Amino acid sequence: MRYLHTMIRVSDLDETLDFFVEKLGMKEMNRYEVEAGRFTLVFLAAPEDEAAAHEGSAPMIELTYNWDPEELGGGRNFGHLAFSVDDIYATCQRLMDAGVTINRPPRDGRMAFVRSPDNVSIELLQKGEALPAQEPWASMENTGEW
Repeated sequence: MRYLHTMIRVSDLDETLDFFVEKLGMKEMNRYEVEAGRFTLVFLAAPEDEAAAHEGSAPMIELTYNWDPEELGGGRNFGHLAFSVDDIYATCQRLMDAGVTINRPPRDGRMAFVRSPDNVSIELLQKGEALPAQEPWASMENTGEW
């Protein structure tokens, strides 16, 4: 398993980028405008991690800006921690066998969400390409929030 990123939701992307890039000195690595979902994702790396970030081997901050205004109270602004795993199905099965609720099952063979005991959302992403869909995951429903 490898740590990937921490996602935080932001209410003003320009103001947030001014803080992280201009004031704190982080570097913008990638930006994705997702018109269908009405959001923008911006990935930032620390200056010393810039070269590794270009290779995909440095942890980053993911800023998520939802185009439609929303109130970010109650911890909603902190999104999740993300880790890549060698086998998403085996990882989820191991966690489930240990009593962890799979909040968002890996129906697509690529992504799942669980929560820590303190309710921190954890995203698990399949390394490389998504695995072929398989049961019981393909038809498993979401449980709670993720």
